[in-house]
Amino acid sequence: MAHHLSGPATLKGQVALITGGAGGMGMSISKAFQEAGAKVIATDIAESADLGPGIDYRHYDVTSKEDTDRVIDGVLSDYGQIDILVLCAGTIARTPLAESTDEEWDSIFSVNVRGVVNPTRKLFPIMCDRGFGKILAAGSIAAKNGGVASGPAYVSAKSAVHGLMRWIAKAGGPHGVYANILAPGPVETAMWAKLTDNKGPSANSTVPLGRYGTPEDIAQAALFLCSPASNWITGTSLDVSGGMWMD
Repeated sequence: MAHHLSGPATLKGQVALITGGAGGMGMSISKAFQEAGAKVIATDIAESADLGPGIDYRHYDVTSKEDTDRVIDGVLSDYGQIDILVLCAGTIARTPLAESTDEEWDSIFSVNVRGVVNPTRKLFPIMCDRGFGKILAAGSIAAKNGGVASGPAYVSAKSAVHGLMRWIAKAGGPHGVYANILAPGPVETAMWAKLTDNKGPSANSTVPLGRYGTPEDIAQAALFLCSPASNWITGTSLDVSGGMWMD
C-alpha cells in the first residue's frame, strides 16, 4: 500500500492535466497550479486559447474516447507523467423536469458525466500503477440541495460525479490515488451569469457570507485538495459555497 504524508501546498515537479481549462474556474485553477510550481496542461473544446505564458493549452473534446486517448497519450509522451487530473469541463441547464427533453438529458450527461468518465477511466489505472495520483472533479452543491438555479438533468449528472469520485477514492486508496470533489455554490462565471442575468444574492440570505464565489475561491480550494497539504483526505466533497450549504 502506498503512503503519502501531508506537507506544504506546493505542486513543484508535478504535472497537472485540467479539463474545462478555458472556462472561468478552469482557467483560475490552471494559473493557481502553475504559480504553485506545476507544469499545467489546460484543455477545452475550443481549438485554441491563450491562458498566459507557461500554460500548455490543448484542444480536447471530453465526450470522445478517441480524443481522450490522443490527449492523454500525447501528454504522457511529452511530460512523462500526469500526477493531477482536474475535471472542470461541464455544461448546465435549468429546464423543469416535465419540459425537459431526451436531447437535453443526453447533452448534459455526455459532457458532465461521460466527460468525467473518459479521462478518469484512462488515467486511473496508470496512476495506480505509479502509486500516486490526485483526481479532483467539479461537483456542485446542487447534488446535495437539489439545485439552486439548475434543472434536474444537471442535478442528476453532478450527483453521478459525486458517486464516481467516492468509488475511485475507495478503489484507489490502497494504490496512493486520491479522489475528491469540489462542491461550489454559485460562482461568478459566464455560465452562472447566463442563468441569473448577473443578479447577486441578498446579503446574509441565500449566501451567509453575502456574495457569490469567484473563480479564485475555487482555485485555492482546488490547490489544497491537489497538493500534499491534503494527503490524508480522500473521498471528500468540499463545499465552497459561502455557507450556502452546511454539513
